[in-house]
Amino acid sequence: MAARQKKQEEQPPGSPAWMTTYGDMVTLLLTFFIALLAFSSISEGKFQEVASGITRVFSGSPPSVLKGGKTTVSEPIITTNPGIKEDLLKIVQDEGVQGKITVENTDQGTIITLGDLIYFDPFSAILTKEAKELLEKIGAVIVEHTTNVIEVYGYTDDRELPENSIYPSKLHLSSARASSVAEFFIRDLKNKRMAERVVDIRNGRFDIERYYNPSRFVPVGKGDNEIIGEINKLDLKYKSEIELLDFMVKDGEISEVQREQAMKDLQEQYRQELNDLRMSYQMIRIMIKRENVR
Repeated sequence: MAARQKKQEEQPPGSPAWMTTYGDMVTLLLTFFIALLAFSSISEGKFQEVASGITRVFSGSPPSVLKGGKTTVSEPIITTNPGIKEDLLKIVQDEGVQGKITVENTDQGTIITLGDLIYFDPFSAILTKEAKELLEKIGAVIVEHTTNVIEVYGYTDDRELPENSIYPSKLHLSSARASSVAEFFIRDLKNKRMAERVVDIRNGRFDIERYYNPSRFVPVGKGDNEIIGEINKLDLKYKSEIELLDFMVKDGEISEVQREQAMKDLQEQYRQELNDLRMSYQMIRIMIKRENVR
């Protein structure tokens, strides 16, 4: 026992000698990898893939072959390029456009919906002044921060086209509206931005042809298919309320006079909702397609 205590007392103070060597080795390795990182270029897509994978693992839902999980991610550049989300949020929160713009992430891409504004002349594909001002704000953010494909969707409401319309169908009109927006980006917005950034273009700091390449913009006409579905739902809703009034008259809960007044109120509500619905399909939708990362 005494020999063991004497041996412990003879040990030199401080950490063991091997720990100093180990610490030096770890420091050198860290310096080496920092130097490698400094000389390398980071791929935004690959970086996002790694970050997304780590996030999924720590959130308790790692990729699984048994669950059909994917080992790669598919994200739009708009979600990885710093500043784009912030710029879009600033536009959405701006007093002048509040309530007119919504931004939604879907499996196919990021959708920007422009509503609550008259974007086209009646039964026409001509953009209004207010529409152009709003598209300038949206376009400068979207077009110049990503090279992804941009799909533009045009719509019409359920009303029949005038006899003197230049469009043979509502599908043609909606396609023309989508094309007007795409053309505005390619021509008007490009010319405006060319004048504003002429110094950057001359010095090679801004490649305007790359961002405003016409092949990026895909106009898509949706016709009146979507609003017809919404109107059918609206009709079913008011049909049910009218049937309920009929039952209430039979059961003696209300009189015929009360039913007539309630019917007038329902008809007015229906007209108002239908007008609001038609107004909403003046909208423009812009989708920034997702870029597959491999």
